[in-house]
Amino acid sequence: MQVIGLVIAALIAAADQGLKYYIATNYKVGEVHDVMPGLFSFTYVKNNGAAWNVLSGQMWLFYVISLIAIGVVLYFYFNKKYSHWMFKTGLIFTLGGIIGNLIDRLHLKYVIDMIQLDFVQFNIFNLADSAITVGVVLIFCYLLFIERED
Repeated sequence: MQVIGLVIAALIAAADQGLKYYIATNYKVGEVHDVMPGLFSFTYVKNNGAAWNVLSGQMWLFYVISLIAIGVVLYFYFNKKYSHWMFKTGLIFTLGGIIGNLIDRLHLKYVIDMIQLDFVQFNIFNLADSAITVGVVLIFCYLLFIERED
């Protein structure tokens, strides 16, 4: 069963990379295309920092953080003490997202972002960021509401 989770993480990273490839080969930096008008659009940006372009240009730090995070996620994923589906799913989504952004950082020295929410003022992000967010929410929900019951 654990192999299935790793395959899902790989599929998340692959989907992220596929969309980034599509954007990089079909858009110019800064170009905007409505996908669902009023809801979201694709806007091609290059981000050499973290969320909100924090720590811009500190790529070595993101390599270290990513590798440590992957190690921590894998430790908890393979630890038999943590077997709840919600916790495991959160770890898998987080792992897929971390790998998706790490591939960009290693290959391009920046991360490609493209998803812009048009109904709210929010930073442009990518599928990997979305996967990390969903994963962390699932992990927190498990820790806050379920772990105590287990």
